[in-house]
Amino acid sequence: MANSHIYSPFDEELKYLARRIAEMGGMAEQMVSDAVRALVNSDSALAQRVISEDVLMDEAEREIGDKAILMIAKRQPVASDLREVIGSIRIASDLERVGDLGKSNAKRVIAVQNTGVPRPLARGIEHLSELALFQLKEVLDVFSNRSAEKAEAIRRRDEEIDAMYTSLFRELLTYMMEDPRNITSCTHLLFCAKNIERIGDHATNIAETIYYMSTGENPTGERPKDDNTASVIQPVDQG
Repeated sequence: MANSHIYSPFDEELKYLARRIAEMGGMAEQMVSDAVRALVNSDSALAQRVISEDVLMDEAEREIGDKAILMIAKRQPVASDLREVIGSIRIASDLERVGDLGKSNAKRVIAVQNTGVPRPLARGIEHLSELALFQLKEVLDVFSNRSAEKAEAIRRRDEEIDAMYTSLFRELLTYMMEDPRNITSCTHLLFCAKNIERIGDHATNIAETIYYMSTGENPTGERPKDDNTASVIQPVDQG
């Protein structure tokens, strides 16, 4: 973040954006964690709380967006200052989507409540969420110090979550094939796993935004990906 400006109120406004984003990040982490806990424990009350908290994320994103637009109109920032404001809008959008994904998982708690989540699958869901939440926490820590090097390192590790998601995808398919009665609940769990994998993608988006805020450039090269779920289901031979 720039050290000084002609207008000291602008510094305070930038600090306000950073503080609100940190608050959004904390809410997003809690929603995702609570949604997974509600899922594996069939806790519908906790799931409902997660769903109700999504409105707070929506309000926070709107507040950050409105504040940022007003800052651009009033202060007309340039260079790194403008990147700070634009980056805040982008990060708030990613965090709001993380909250949406947590809410989506919470909504599936009732759908799998009757059958429950088999313990091996619960461990897989928990492990995947731990990886995604660790990446989200790391990138929020990097947001506070704007380290381009650390942001790039986080971006490069996205493949770890993809590999875990692919492994869980295979396991869910196995349960479905072994017993057709598992199909409905496992389908819901497939959606939950995909939502968690997408949380990792949003953490990577935030890392890329931090890199841009720090350097004025976008990261080079393709993101490393290790999502091989397409190869798990082999196409039917039509010959």
